[in-house]
Amino acid sequence: MGDIAMRIRQRAEAAARIRRFFAERGVLEVQTPLISEHAVTDVHIESIALRDHRFLRTSPEYAHKKLLASGAGDLFELGPVFRAGERGRLHRPEFILLEWYRLGWSWQQLALEVSDLIESLTPDRRWRIVRVPWRELAADALDFDPLDAPLEELRRVLDDAPADLERPELLDWLFASRIQPDFPRDRLTIVHDYPACQAALARLKPDDEQWAERFEAFAGPIELANGYRELIDADEQRRRFEGDNRRRIALGREAMPIDDGLIDALQTGLPDCAGVALGFERMLMIMAGAADISQVAIQD
Repeated sequence: MGDIAMRIRQRAEAAARIRRFFAERGVLEVQTPLISEHAVTDVHIESIALRDHRFLRTSPEYAHKKLLASGAGDLFELGPVFRAGERGRLHRPEFILLEWYRLGWSWQQLALEVSDLIESLTPDRRWRIVRVPWRELAADALDFDPLDAPLEELRRVLDDAPADLERPELLDWLFASRIQPDFPRDRLTIVHDYPACQAALARLKPDDEQWAERFEAFAGPIELANGYRELIDADEQRRRFEGDNRRRIALGREAMPIDDGLIDALQTGLPDCAGVALGFERMLMIMAGAADISQVAIQD
């Protein structure tokens, strides 16, 4: 069997196993549009614009939340997403994303299901599963608190970072350059309780709003999944979108159109839920022991 044929078969088998996993748990598969009139405001993600002022989706998240607000219940989608400027060992401008939502779940319950899925897809691997707060990892990497330290002190220590980064981006740089690369390859690491400035679409912890109910799952040093206990406050969501756009403008980037339909869905009533997105090709890399995403892609 040729290399491409083998990859096609491996992808199909992995997708079938994922669908069985969710079917056994009563989670409904959905398909949502690939084209949207809105883009994400996230400063770390660039949408691909089409000629008619619409965008290829970077995630099905907004569409899923509209379905959840309409009463769809637990759901998942396995489908293509698109992001501009992403190309490298772990990135492609078009890739497959697995995203799912669980009603009434905490992030802890969802993180356990993420671990269950990864273990079910890698039955030959013996993972050490470790949960660790973001602040503990930061404390091990630095001799001071990066949230409270003067910004210039953080810039001094992270002297390889671009000079125009503010604290939220510097915290990302700290994690990506000083913490994540050292994760043991036999360990499935669940990092949780991210700083509030990196909450994205997650709720803040009710007992300490300095931290967000967000987690990420890493297989060795490779980030596989990013999940939240979802923000359901429409006014707070709009404030975050507007704050993102202000930061985009400050960085010389274009402000992105806000999805008012998502805000309306939150106002209608997004149920208490937790959601997560997992990169399918990165999961295939782990399953195949591949070092580059091109080794599991069908086409470059």
